[in-house]
Amino acid sequence: MKFSAIRVGLVLQALQVYALASNSVVNLSHYDLMRPDFAAMRQEGIVAAIHETTYPPFTRDERYAQRQQDAVRAGLLWGAYHYANDRDPIGQAEYFLRTVEHARAIAPPGAKPSQVLLVLDFEKNKHYPGRTMRVDQAVAFVERIRERTGKYPGIYGGENHLRALMNAPTATSAQRAILGRCWLWVANYHVEPAAINPWGRWTMWQYTGDGVCDVRPRADYPKSIANIRNAERNIFRGSAESVRAFWQEHGWSPGE
Repeated sequence: MKFSAIRVGLVLQALQVYALASNSVVNLSHYDLMRPDFAAMRQEGIVAAIHETTYPPFTRDERYAQRQQDAVRAGLLWGAYHYANDRDPIGQAEYFLRTVEHARAIAPPGAKPSQVLLVLDFEKNKHYPGRTMRVDQAVAFVERIRERTGKYPGIYGGENHLRALMNAPTATSAQRAILGRCWLWVANYHVEPAAINPWGRWTMWQYTGDGVCDVRPRADYPKSIANIRNAERNIFRGSAESVRAFWQEHGWSPGE
């Protein structure tokens, strides 16, 4: 009886998420070595793809530009993220934007995204030179993005990491207020993320990556998409149509 009650509770929780959300966004980086089948992704319900664009130390993701073209040709919305470290946040923001601009400028007609959704990858830095970006540096980064584009980027990170940063005594109320103007993309491969100050509810939830996903019921949270076996998949808080409206509102049109 106890097991059944727990199981029913998990099912109801999943139904509540799915009633208000869509499993419609995938993210990629140069670590994904295959050639993604974006047309198949679209047939399987994916509406948008977000790709790593730049990472420390001031390096372009060599797969970004071609995949942007392939995804746009397949009819997907496009997003770009920068993986941050603790060095020169203004320089990182400028390099990120220049790379996004260049990739769009060299794309042929029919392969240019109308809007690019921008994201700061504010996770714990385990892969690249330098340490993890601090809260004050994240503020400097997002403010430069806003100055240059008129849009605040999204903030991405693991739930526990973001919660620890935002609750730390070194994070000021002014800094939290600025970061709270960004939309939240949070990773948790075990359970749906709880509200995080200063954002409250998440806009997008990455529930699986690198083949890891403990969220239940299992059948409702697939780990693969198209020809990618261990994909990084995301639930958007809203319908597929809402995803398109969100891109329209928060995306940037480089060069326009």
